[in-house]
Amino acid sequence: MKLGFVVVNYHSDADTLSIISDVVSCEKVENVEVKIFAVDNSKSKDFESETKKFKEVVYIESKKGNIGFAAGNNLGIKRALKDGVDIICLINNDTQAPKDLVRRIIESPITQNAVGVVGGLIYFAPGFEYHDKYQKSDKGKVIWYAGGILDWNNVYGSHRGVDEVDKGQYSSIENTDFVTGCLFIVRANVLKNVGLLNEDYCLYHEDTDLNLRIKAAGYKLIIDPRIKIWHKVAQSSGIGSPLNDYFLTRNRLLLGMKYASLRTKLALLREAFRKLFAGTPTQKQAIRDFLFHRLGKGSFLK
Repeated sequence: MKLGFVVVNYHSDADTLSIISDVVSCEKVENVEVKIFAVDNSKSKDFESETKKFKEVVYIESKKGNIGFAAGNNLGIKRALKDGVDIICLINNDTQAPKDLVRRIIESPITQNAVGVVGGLIYFAPGFEYHDKYQKSDKGKVIWYAGGILDWNNVYGSHRGVDEVDKGQYSSIENTDFVTGCLFIVRANVLKNVGLLNEDYCLYHEDTDLNLRIKAAGYKLIIDPRIKIWHKVAQSSGIGSPLNDYFLTRNRLLLGMKYASLRTKLALLREAFRKLFAGTPTQKQAIRDFLFHRLGKGSFLK
């Protein structure tokens, strides 16, 4: 069996090399070959040379520079599929992985034909929590994602368990509304069936869209809390930054107009037109780009 990890680098060489090293250092699993497809959106020659130190890594350069998170991952996925990978794991470059990650993935329900995607229990990396209210002993146990919840009345996705200290309250393997792209484990044949990430999103909600297409094809979306990683949250985009505001605003409209009920679509459009007059400059730009179908990188990323 071939297990391929896809990781996208954008001016974060140290973080990306760190998660590559974590994956390479995982305990070996019999009859499982691990490859890492490292996509470089920043054309970093130093990063390219460093990846060559790992025989497990396939370096992939984006010839057009920063093409966005969705397109970057798709470059890696296409190469993984070409190389005959059976299971693909999208993993954020700003994460940390334990020694048992590969084994836990192989032992998860992802090998079952009825299952399309599996996610894991994701913690804030120590020091990257949203709030400064935790005991020192809680650091590393604060949950960032323990399953996804979709609110279709408002077109918002939220993380179950976020900010809670893990005391074993999320220990069951169960269905979920969506698996975050931070750790997205999927079989190659599922992607061949439903397609890759929709590059219109560029950044944010591209994972939700893929989840919904996989679910519509009849597959289950599963959270397996035995799989664990730690996330240095929003290292690339920055929570509350203009980039964050732009893509969340635009892509919420894109997602809602594709999947929500008619009532919700009308409510989204009313909200969008209000923000065209009263929103932040970034939100106004995002809404204009949506209305004029300037998708992908839009007018925000040059």
